[in-house]
Amino acid sequence: MQAAIAEAKQGLKTGGIPIGSVLVKDQMIIGRGHNKRVQDNDPITHAEIDCLRNAGRVGTYKNTILYSTLMPCYLCAGAVVQFNIKKVIAGESKTFPGARDFMESHGVEVIDLDLEECQNLMKQFIGKHPLLWNEDIGK
Repeated sequence: MQAAIAEAKQGLKTGGIPIGSVLVKDQMIIGRGHNKRVQDNDPITHAEIDCLRNAGRVGTYKNTILYSTLMPCYLCAGAVVQFNIKKVIAGESKTFPGARDFMESHGVEVIDLDLEECQNLMKQFIGKHPLLWNEDIGK
């Protein structure tokens, strides 16, 4: 999760939304990413999508774990289900509940670490940029 948090901070540093993600296979990080929707002017480049793109084709995702600083939204949860990722570890879900029920209904084990550091990153960002945050989550 520390690597995902580092990605979130990198995204914030470059003018984006502080959400980070890493993909782990056999206890090694094989992909990293952060939300680049603002930086790339691309509504699809959420942290988890960026992470999966950076991991590239890995054959099977069966034994991978996706870490994300925020509970994945339906877009990213759809990618988790599509690629048969069986475990997602989220840093928090208080600032955004995400699509936990959707993932679990498709056999994904979801763990919410409820980390204060992840919550604080999002709360501070949402407080400073409410319009940008609401645009990203579709409100």
